[in-house]
Amino acid sequence: MYVLFEEGGKFLAARVLSQTESSLQAEMDSGKRVKLKSAQVLLQFEQPAPAELLQQAAQLAVTMDVNLAWEFASEEEFGFAELATDYFSAKASTVELAASLMCLFNAPHYFRRAGKGRFKKASSEIVQQALAAIEKKKLITAQIAEWAQTLAAKQCPEPIRQQLYKILFKPDKNAPEYKAVVEASRSTQTAPLALLMNAGAIGSAYEFHWQRFAFEHFPKGAQFPDLKAPAITDELPLSAVQAFSIDDSQTTEIDDALSVQGLGTGTIILGIHIAAPALAVQPGSSLDKVARDRYSTVYMPGHKLTMLPDSVVQHYTLAEGQDCPALSLYVTLDEATLEIKSSETKLERVHIAHNLRHDQLDSLVREDWLLGKNASTEALSENTQSPAYSLREQLSFLYRLACDLKAKREQVRGKPETFNRPDYNFRVAVQGDAPLGDEPVEITVRRRGAPLDLIVAECMILANSTWGQWLAQFGVPGIYRSQASLAPGVKVRMGTKALPHAGIGVKAYAWSTSPLRRYTDLVNQWQLIACVRNGTTAALVAPFKPKDAELFGIVSGFDAAYTAYNAFQNGMERYWTMRYVQQRGISELTATVIKDGLVRAEEIPLVLNVAGAVSLPRGVRVKLRLGEMDLLMLEVSGTLLERLDVAAPEVATDEEDDETNLGVHLVLDVNEENSEKSSDHPA
Repeated sequence: MYVLFEEGGKFLAARVLSQTESSLQAEMDSGKRVKLKSAQVLLQFEQPAPAELLQQAAQLAVTMDVNLAWEFASEEEFGFAELATDYFSAKASTVELAASLMCLFNAPHYFRRAGKGRFKKASSEIVQQALAAIEKKKLITAQIAEWAQTLAAKQCPEPIRQQLYKILFKPDKNAPEYKAVVEASRSTQTAPLALLMNAGAIGSAYEFHWQRFAFEHFPKGAQFPDLKAPAITDELPLSAVQAFSIDDSQTTEIDDALSVQGLGTGTIILGIHIAAPALAVQPGSSLDKVARDRYSTVYMPGHKLTMLPDSVVQHYTLAEGQDCPALSLYVTLDEATLEIKSSETKLERVHIAHNLRHDQLDSLVREDWLLGKNASTEALSENTQSPAYSLREQLSFLYRLACDLKAKREQVRGKPETFNRPDYNFRVAVQGDAPLGDEPVEITVRRRGAPLDLIVAECMILANSTWGQWLAQFGVPGIYRSQASLAPGVKVRMGTKALPHAGIGVKAYAWSTSPLRRYTDLVNQWQLIACVRNGTTAALVAPFKPKDAELFGIVSGFDAAYTAYNAFQNGMERYWTMRYVQQRGISELTATVIKDGLVRAEEIPLVLNVAGAVSLPRGVRVKLRLGEMDLLMLEVSGTLLERLDVAAPEVATDEEDDETNLGVHLVLDVNEENSEKSSDHPA
């Protein structure tokens, strides 16, 4: 005797070896023995043999008319044997019984399983819906095959082009567009990205990088909703100072300015004035939601995405010739020793006398000029009308102060800052609102730590450190950046507690000087305003209270966004550097070995792997030949031509140890203040 049973969705048959009332043992054709409960057995039969039964039943089941079987089936629950007698004959054979079982089992859209070998037929409405779905699936399958063939022929169907970046970076694996790419990739044995490039789906490498970033961080587009800047209604006193800002010519978000009072009196009052959008933009408002959604301005050569709409920025920016609302820190110093005596924070209006542009002044405002030595004749002739002349005494004092502040921070830090590499300015000849990727690009070298940079950086560090400690004094939480030590691997972290920042050499450091560019600074400005207005009771009325879960969420969100934005900026700077090399036909470079065959070019901001340089020690200068450039993957390699010196390799600094294989180094906060405040393209 044989039995037919179902296991794991498959029908099996076996020869019975022994049987009791509740169970039986059977042996399959393979020799495997199974123990079955009687309730598992669907059919007992004498002939044909198990393998023959399964084969004949499967062949017969395929020929059965499912629609006819559905018509014959009872409206009530029924067994497969009942259908077999109705469909075939009252004396249905074993093969016909098994075929009926398989037919019912394989047509779930017509028959719902109701138990062992029992079924319930679906309503006509469900059947029609199921048939329509089956037909739709057939059409989709055919469409997938057609698209895959088109891609294999190096053409891109429009539906796939429209879904391109979703397919590449956040695919719906059930979508036909994705399945077509996978099928074409499999059939042509080509990677999906290369397949789509060959099919012309990717217009350019620049478009690829930009769209990839926008798809992930601006899926609804980078346009702002139609929002108006709320007016600052506070009655703010007008300060007597004449302040000036120092920024790059392309900067539109001017959120810091400086003033100096008391020169020659022995007591100097340094004013650090920060734009005050937090007086009007309130937590939870529409503008706040926009700023929090972006967290920061996104920078890239030739273009930027501001954190706030430009019309809003212009409403609060520290524009030349205007009396601008500001959060001001006044620091009283001894003019001779530069010792800080006291500090005071005020909400006021400040007259902005000048918007200085450092790229127009660097040739004039040099160390020799600031220290009273003669500047070059060329610099004098080009800058005689510059407002920097009228500010020379103030700038000279600020430079002396900046050098002193830096030296004191380095004493706390325990070692001097070793930022000895140049900064680079990118200028892309953009014709419209944003680059297309093939425009001429100019890269110029700018010495890191130039006097104007140093002035701005040290003043902003002073403000951020002072205000960070001030918030802690009143028990008001803020958003801080801290670093436990300068030991290798100890990174800068963000949090809500006032902890030391070893990298800068300060007791606390809370970003507060860029409220038009960074959301953390806007949040900290709300907290600072509460301190100005309420003093010791500020913790009770500040927008964010101690251990506020929302503040922790802001810290986490900002950190992730800021890291992603910086990575994108580094990638785009690498793209434009490679375009610069192509446009000028540069084939050979001099470079300095970093480690393990990784070298840094001396004249352009390019880091690459060089064959033949793996065994060379750090600091060795080499000449190399550039290989082929891949703008899509941002990859370029080189071949060693010769070693240019045999000097002892330089000792690695902690800043240099943080470099990666793409040349993206960890920028300490002191350098972020330097570069971000002086350029729209921070390092």
